[in-house]
Amino acid sequence: MSRLRLNQEYRNKIANRMRVHLEQEDTIEKQNYDNLKADQIDINDNAWNIAHNIVRRHYTEDDVAKAQYLQNKFENVSTIAKDSCFHFHYLGMKEDRDYDNNVVMKEDTIESHFDFRLNGSIDVDSNSSYSRDDNGYGYALFRDELKAQDNCNPDILIEQEGKDSNPHKTKYTDNNNKYLGNDDSGYGKQWNEKYQLDLIGRDYCRDRSIACTEQEYMMLIQWKQAKGQFVMAHHKWIKSILDQMKEIKVGLKGYKYLDEALELATELGLNIDEAEIIRTNSTGLTIYNPKNLADRIKGMKNKREKTREEKIAERLLYEKNQAVN
Repeated sequence: MSRLRLNQEYRNKIANRMRVHLEQEDTIEKQNYDNLKADQIDINDNAWNIAHNIVRRHYTEDDVAKAQYLQNKFENVSTIAKDSCFHFHYLGMKEDRDYDNNVVMKEDTIESHFDFRLNGSIDVDSNSSYSRDDNGYGYALFRDELKAQDNCNPDILIEQEGKDSNPHKTKYTDNNNKYLGNDDSGYGKQWNEKYQLDLIGRDYCRDRSIACTEQEYMMLIQWKQAKGQFVMAHHKWIKSILDQMKEIKVGLKGYKYLDEALELATELGLNIDEAEIIRTNSTGLTIYNPKNLADRIKGMKNKREKTREEKIAERLLYEKNQAVN
C-alpha cells in the first residue's frame, strides 16, 4: 500500500493536536501555574481587607454617610464616588546623596498606587494613577474561559512577545478584553464591583493619598508581587510549550510522509489515528476528538480544594526539581 504524502493541511492538524497535548501534560510549569491560580482569590481578598481597613480609618462609615446625605440633599454637591484604586503612603526612610555624593538616609514619604481592578497595574515600582493596564493578569486568571470562546486567545501576549503591534495581536486582545468585560459587563464588572468602596473627595486617587502603616504598605506590595508571579508562571508555562512547538513544526516540515509525523506524535506520548487526520478538519480535530472533548469537560468540573499539606508538598517537589534542573 502506498504511503500518504504529508501535505500542509495534515501538518497543521497534527500541530494543533500536539499543542493541545502539550497543554494537558502535567509539567512543573503547569503545576506552578495551577497552584498559583488556586491562590488568586485568597490573595486578592486578603489584600482588599487590608485596603478596606486603611480607607475606612480615614473615611469612616459615618463620614461617608454624612457626605452621602449632603450629596442627596443638594444638587451642587458631588463628593461621593466608588473607586477600586488608591494611593497609600507612610513616613519612612529613603536613600539619598549628600554634597560629597555619599549615601545617606533621610526621612521621606513612601508612596505607591494600588489598583484592585481586574486589569489593574501590577507594577510594583509604579506610582502613577495612569499606569498601563495589565491585561495579562485577567488572561492568565480566566484562561480556560477565554480558550472556550471563538476568536479569543489568552496566550496572545506571550505568543506575540517582542513583536510590534499588528492586526493579529490587536484582533485577539480586543476580543479577549471584550469577553472579559469592564465596569459595565462580564467578569470585569463582577470583579470590579467586588473590590470597590465609597470614597469622599476628588476623582483622581493620587489627590487623596491615604496614610497607612509600613507593615500594611509592605503587605500590599507583596500582594502586587504575588500577582506578578502568577502572570510570570503563565508566561513560563506557555513559553515552554511554544518552544516545543517550534521544534515540532521544524520536524513536521522536514517529513514527507504522514506516517513519519504520526510516529513523532507517538514518541511524544500522543497517539493519533491516521483516519482521524484524514477525515476531520482542523477545528474538529482540536476540539471534538473524544479525548480532547472529555478533557475539556473534566476541566469545567468543580475540583476538590487541595489541603495546605498537599500544597506544601507540591511546592517542595517543585523547588527540588528546580534545583536539579
